[in-house]
Amino acid sequence: MQMEKSEGWVWPEELDTLMAAPQHNKLLFENDFVRVLDTLIAPGEITKVHTHKWPASLYIVCLSDFIRYDDDQNIILDSRKLTKGRDPSTALWTEALPPHAVENVGKKNIHIIRLKLRNSPATHNDCIGPMPADQSKPQHWNSIEHL
Repeated sequence: MQMEKSEGWVWPEELDTLMAAPQHNKLLFENDFVRVLDTLIAPGEITKVHTHKWPASLYIVCLSDFIRYDDDQNIILDSRKLTKGRDPSTALWTEALPPHAVENVGKKNIHIIRLKLRNSPATHNDCIGPMPADQSKPQHWNSIEHL
């Protein structure tokens, strides 16, 4: 399936997560509307620099401490410094992400199912996470906190 150009997307197709980091990402399903990826990063492993072209819903199967680097190897985020953790069986939303790499610095696997919405405008703004207990409105997190 040929990848279409997303509005506002400036990074090369070679940085697509399946092309740039295939050892950590497995395609489960893809059509004109969605792309479903199974991401697995073992303790001590680091992904190659890659992008996420489309916004996605993430299902956290298992999460460990991680460091996210930009494409110049600068630390963007160290999850060990976050006040809020992400529990297994959590679902959350993330916008498209520019070039980055993820290093698993914890003791457990990072295992995430990512459902990407194709044909959505490519942005990397605020993300929306799980609904609070009262279900009245979603919680917001900066997209930098997501994988």
